[in-house]
Amino acid sequence: MLPLRLDRQDPRPLASQLADGIRRLVLDGVLAAGDRMPATRRLAGDLDVSRTVVERGYDQLLAEGWLIARTGSGTWVADGPGAWDPAGPDEPTRRRAAAEPPLVMMDAGTPWIDPRHETVWRRAWREVSTATPPRGYDDPRGLADLRGLVAERLGRTRGLRVDADRVRITGGTGAGLRHLLAVLPGGPVAVEDPGYRAAVATVRAAGREVRDVPALEPVADLAGCAASYLTPAHQHPLGRVMPAADRISALAAARAADAVLIEDDYDSEFRYDVAPVPALTSLDGDRVAYLGTASKSILPSLRLGWSLVPDRLLDAFDAHRALTHDAPPWPVQRAMVTLLRDGYVDAVVRSARQVYAERAPRVLVALAPYAELAGPVAGMYSTWLLPHERAVRARAAAERAGFRVNLLRDYCRSADLSGLVVGFGAPPTPSSTARWRCWSARWAERGLRGCGAPHSDGRGSGRIPDQFEWGARRPRPRQTGTRSSCGAEEASRPRCHSAWITRAATTEPSTPRARSPRVSA
Repeated sequence: MLPLRLDRQDPRPLASQLADGIRRLVLDGVLAAGDRMPATRRLAGDLDVSRTVVERGYDQLLAEGWLIARTGSGTWVADGPGAWDPAGPDEPTRRRAAAEPPLVMMDAGTPWIDPRHETVWRRAWREVSTATPPRGYDDPRGLADLRGLVAERLGRTRGLRVDADRVRITGGTGAGLRHLLAVLPGGPVAVEDPGYRAAVATVRAAGREVRDVPALEPVADLAGCAASYLTPAHQHPLGRVMPAADRISALAAARAADAVLIEDDYDSEFRYDVAPVPALTSLDGDRVAYLGTASKSILPSLRLGWSLVPDRLLDAFDAHRALTHDAPPWPVQRAMVTLLRDGYVDAVVRSARQVYAERAPRVLVALAPYAELAGPVAGMYSTWLLPHERAVRARAAAERAGFRVNLLRDYCRSADLSGLVVGFGAPPTPSSTARWRCWSARWAERGLRGCGAPHSDGRGSGRIPDQFEWGARRPRPRQTGTRSSCGAEEASRPRCHSAWITRAATTEPSTPRARSPRVSA
């Protein structure tokens, strides 16, 4: 019996319903080419309709070519029609690819997530479940409690003395940038080159021209620009900290052009060689718009950030957000209140900073013999300069081992730079740690050395010493607390990490000195 159902309340004729039902069975693969259809008398009895209804339905399908009639042997499904796959002929390939183990992302944006803090995370969501949600749309500025906690944290960790009324909660750095672009005067936006690819895409999606600014040169002229997008605390992806003289130059250029500097402060908390440098916004909050994010400290999928907007743009910024209802979901904001209030964010930043400080030297040891370090090692990634052909082959070797590494060339628009951007935040489990340990040595040997000679002196094997294997337990040295230039009490951390980085870069013969690059943009 065919799985057909006819609805006598349906205004369509029963014969049309029957034809539609059989047609759908063929498309769904229930009826295959060559299947014999039930006799009209039997199907009419199964459906409790007259034989005439079935004959008319069959006639319609015969005319359309879905069925064929063979004299003396009944009615059959035609050879032409068959099960229809909405995804098209490439779907089997995509299904096979999806079944393959995913690559471990060793990019610049995938952070380490501390599994020990899951209890706090669950408690935050329990509080959300018992809280009373707003009756209507959320306050476009963000929850008042959250804005107050963010303002307090910015003052404690970034040296920004701001009132909670000036803080705006956003859906992350991209959302904050998008809202700013909507209220800025017309004109191009200057963006560092090489620079953050998502920022470039956001500017272009807003219908604005992107003007390339060499990432390692002072911003001296913004004539005709509405804004300039910068990552002064840790240039993305070259890693440089913007010198004080360059900060003053950028502010002077912005004042001369009546432009806004947009500061993306994406991972400033993860310095482990020196205390975090103050935010550019602390020099002139009326000329600089500040963008912060929880993606690097808590979880990228949280999609939560905050903005500090110059007073002259604040009303328009709020009006745009109120009109578009473009704000983070209330449950996410309410959970973030708990995470900040209970000290979760401070704890996870301290843990992540220590993990990055332990992992960075191993990357340095593995890659320094074969590539040139582009800038200071900080945060959750490092950038290495080497010829493009060698970089492509090294990335392919990494993918064969199960890791995804980005090419520096992909961050460039006008700049003629090549190399690798190697993140070390992602591997969270013993299995991926073991894969990294095995791969890193082989990658340096086959992926980098195999592409050509390493540094001219030929020193170094690129092997990671056993005592620095990820997950190895070592006695901690005595820890001391330091106070940052922002007035923030920094987490106590072993002093040996930054010293070991320096020692690893200068010790012979295992690792040659990582030379400061001369980068031409």
